[in-house]
Amino acid sequence: MRGDLVRKLTARAAATGLAVLAFLVLALTGATGWGLALAVAALAAAGWERRVRAAADSTAEAVLLAAGILVGYARRLDAGFDPALAVTALVLLGLVLLVGPLRQAGNLETRAANLPVRSWTPLVAARLGDVLLGLLAGTALAAALTLPAVVPLVAALLVGGAAGAVALNLALRRFRPPAGGGAVTRALRRHQPEFLLHFSAPPGSEYQVTMWLPYLERIGRPFLVMVREPEFLAPIAAATTAPVVYCPTLKSMDEALVPSLKVAFYVNHGAKNSHCIRFSQLTHIQIHHGDSDKAPSANPVSAVFDRIFVAGPAAVDRYARAGVEIPAEKFVVVGRPQVESIEVRPTPATGLPNPIVLYTPTWTGHHADANYCSLPVGETIVRGLLARGATVILRAHPYTSQNPASARQLARLEELLAADHARTGRQHVWGAAASRGLSLVDCVNRSDALVSDVSGVISDYLYSAKPYAVTDMGGDGDRFVERFPLAGAGYVLHRDAGNLDEVLGRLLDTDPAAAARWTTRARYLGDFPAEAYAEAFLAAARRELEPGERNAAPAPRAAESVAHEGSPCPRRPDPAPSAATGRPRGAARRPPPGRRGRGPGPGDDTGRRLGGAGARCGEEGVRPSSRGWRPSSPGRSC
Repeated sequence: MRGDLVRKLTARAAATGLAVLAFLVLALTGATGWGLALAVAALAAAGWERRVRAAADSTAEAVLLAAGILVGYARRLDAGFDPALAVTALVLLGLVLLVGPLRQAGNLETRAANLPVRSWTPLVAARLGDVLLGLLAGTALAAALTLPAVVPLVAALLVGGAAGAVALNLALRRFRPPAGGGAVTRALRRHQPEFLLHFSAPPGSEYQVTMWLPYLERIGRPFLVMVREPEFLAPIAAATTAPVVYCPTLKSMDEALVPSLKVAFYVNHGAKNSHCIRFSQLTHIQIHHGDSDKAPSANPVSAVFDRIFVAGPAAVDRYARAGVEIPAEKFVVVGRPQVESIEVRPTPATGLPNPIVLYTPTWTGHHADANYCSLPVGETIVRGLLARGATVILRAHPYTSQNPASARQLARLEELLAADHARTGRQHVWGAAASRGLSLVDCVNRSDALVSDVSGVISDYLYSAKPYAVTDMGGDGDRFVERFPLAGAGYVLHRDAGNLDEVLGRLLDTDPAAAARWTTRARYLGDFPAEAYAEAFLAAARRELEPGERNAAPAPRAAESVAHEGSPCPRRPDPAPSAATGRPRGAARRPPPGRRGRGPGPGDDTGRRLGGAGARCGEEGVRPSSRGWRPSSPGRSC
């Protein structure tokens, strides 16, 4: 996070500083050549800023640079008043002032991939800023070569014509929308999707979606992925054949949520999820993007969903341990389908002469209470592993580079591994080779043991039944296993790594927790048959798409009956009907006639969605408290 801020501030300072300096040199001195060179450098810095900060507004810098370049151009021509140069100046100024609004208007347009529609206007509008920077650079080059002013004029008119066409098309879309929705809406109606995956997250988070795409495709029903930020459209579309739709506004969501949709899945607790949850005709299901004992894995916001698909009964206990009261019938134990390809080691392999150890430090988190990162002691850990003759696979969290200190610590670990590889020939894996060249499943299957921070990696690794160590970076000591029960089947490494030798001895030599891991594995990942492990999720998802299922009150899910005895989470008796509604408490709220496929009407209270469909004060749902929205028990007043 701080690393991103540093890059953005650096880019801003470079673009603005160079633009001001170039203008001053061109306008106030006779060093026209140096001024034009500085202008080109400023344009390059502005282009870099647009890569680092997609929403960057460089209007002021562009005005300064355009004015400076034109002054320098007139000085180089030295021919008095040049009408062509004057017209070029007017066109350039108009473009500078028009590009920003056009880009903003284009960003409000629905865009799609993997659908038979072609919407060129938003794409061109998004690129006009880059084209303008190129045009200004070309004008500076023409000035440096003393070309006739008609050359930049022709280029400026061509770009101006394209900008005018974009502006006209966007205006027609806005003020004369096509009947029956736009091209994307019509294509989705033909596609007839039955469910969607709604996604909103910070940049670099597309892995949260891509891990689920193979399993959503295996459900065997048509679906779409709805993204709320434009940078996710291309990478997610490249990972699936399903339609991917970018919906920037609530209006665009209204158009994309076609009547055939029945279920909406979510992989995180992003704030924009509330924009989709307001559609009460859908069943809303949280499936998460990993299972861990981290604090965010027991987010009270989970109460907003109609169903919460969890990997194992331990996830239900995690919410209760955190004081988050959610009706038991909302939970469905479906396992963690992503682990189905992990190879299971049925018997411990101890005392290996050259073990392969996977080290997966997590990131520092958004808040201090979610900082489980072990990189401050990462060098001690890696040196300890190397001293034992281990080959190390170093796979850091994708967000590690956002923190400059973490990035430096990670770079130091990579230097250690590179030096050891040069000295001993051991085939360590780090950097892009570990994060992009290998999947997490590949890393798990190649390794003999794991050293990790508190993260979802441990839950996935648990499926292999191989040993793992967990870092206690919060310094909880004896309370660590109480707070993070998954560590009870592993070996806890102290905050200062002072017990590293002892932990590595247990991890690699004796492995006394081997038997405990099997019990923990069933509680965290469900006790489903290995040959059909992913079927628990697929069957549960398909049931939610059945019309009768969506009208029924929540009940103990059949997916859990697939598990062996002891795997399902405990259930309360089926709730009694509500006197206020006549429906079972927690039953899916059906939209009134004429509302299907549309957002909430004037009488809807979006806040009711926080307790599941139709929740009211006194029913099972949520209640406000000093800690935010919390579920309420039956009969409890709000």
